Amino acid sequence: MSKTTPASAFLKRSGIPFEMLQYEYDPSVSKLGVHAAAAVNEPAERVFKTLMAEVDGKPVCAVIPVAQELSLKKLATACSGKSAKIMKPADAERITGYKVGGISPFGGRRNVPTFLAHEASVLPYILMNGGGRGLQVRLRVQDALVAMQGQLADLVASHG
Repeated sequence: MSKTTPASAFLKRSGIPFEMLQYEYDPSVSKLGVHAAAAVNEPAERVFKTLMAEVDGKPVCAVIPVAQELSLKKLATACSGKSAKIMKPADAERITGYKVGGISPFGGRRNVPTFLAHEASVLPYILMNGGGRGLQVRLRVQDALVAMQGQLADLVASHG
């Protein structure tokens, strides 16, 4: 029982192999991505969240591990920009065509520059939103990069 979303349709059209996983979406949990990882029985290090941001006023997409925080400074650097800020939810929904909690880096309304946290490069596969709340796609890192026309970047905030 597979659900078709713009993201899964895009991956199929692109010839990218993936697996769609469904889980019970619970908007009341504080860390949605960590909850999603547990729900699909994957370590949080393999599950990535999609964050829409603006660098110097232009939309960009950052895909980072769910248990980590985005460094806006590192995102701006990755984009050769001066400053970055998280996009307002309404703007993210308008640009991507997805609802917050279901934003995928695949098959959105607009193509925007997309950056994948370099933490993904050491993993055999990763999971990210499949274009709906309670949907994750599992795919190889290289396939994800090709599909999102993205590039690896240092994006995660360092603590300590």
